[in-house]
This record gives sequence, structure tokens and C-alpha cells, in this order.
Amino acid sequence: MFKVSGETNTDDLSPAPDAWSRPDIPMHALAMLKNPRPGIEPEEPGVRGPIKQLEALKAKGHLIAYVGDVVGTGSSRKSAVNSVLWFTGEDILFVPNKRFGGVCLGNKIAPIFYNTMEDAGALPIEVDVGNMEMGDVIELRPYEARSS
Repeated sequence: MFKVSGETNTDDLSPAPDAWSRPDIPMHALAMLKNPRPGIEPEEPGVRGPIKQLEALKAKGHLIAYVGDVVGTGSSRKSAVNSVLWFTGEDILFVPNKRFGGVCLGNKIAPIFYNTMEDAGALPIEVDVGNMEMGDVIELRPYEARSS
């Protein structure tokens, strides 16, 4: 899992100064979480987010779940979802630069962000993430309403 402590608003995931690149999802996603915060290591603070950190988690061979205390407050929800899914989702056959799927876990997920995640084919789940840490490997069992 990729855990971001505290509140993650849509400007953290889809920074307004980088808005000119929103149609180019792979490029715009590079700005996701570009500002330093506890546990997040941007490659170039203020410019490029924690890409190496995300790639290191992906190299473990598991899908990455985006996990946060409060996720998705703000108004740039579609581009924010696109950024998250760029790192946590799967390619859509024959559709370039777009992904679906992915998992987002949060103590609280903003309602419209939650709906936008679902619309994109992701699985948003509100759950207590207090004991979860960056890099944890979990197994979701949604039909049993639990994780391990």
C-alpha cells in the first residue's frame, strides 16, 4: 500500500499549477504529491512527486492501494482520480494513457471523489486505516467485508 497520512485533497493529487497538462494523464500524474509531507519523498520537491517510491512498491509485484486518513476533498476530482489510477490502476486495452481499477482505502473518502473513483472502475472503501503503514501488503476480501 501507498499510505499518505493526514488529508489528501484533490490539489495534492492534481495540482492546479500543472493544470495545463491534465489531458496528458501520464505526464500530469508526475506532479501528484509533489510537495513534501511525512512519509512522502518527492523526487523534486514542488515539481515531481514520489515516483521512485511508487515504483519501488510496484516492483514488489502487487497492485498498489492508495491509502489515506481523509482522501479526495476538493474540486479537481476527475483529474485527481486519473493521477491516482495512473499509479494504482491497470491499462485499458486499446485506450492510450488511461487506466481503470485500483483500490483507494480511507478513514473518510470525500463522497464525490468516492463516486468518481467508482465511475472509473476503482474500488474505494472507507475503513479504519490507523494501523496500516506504507508498504504493508494486505489482502482485501470485500465479499467477506474484511481485510487481512
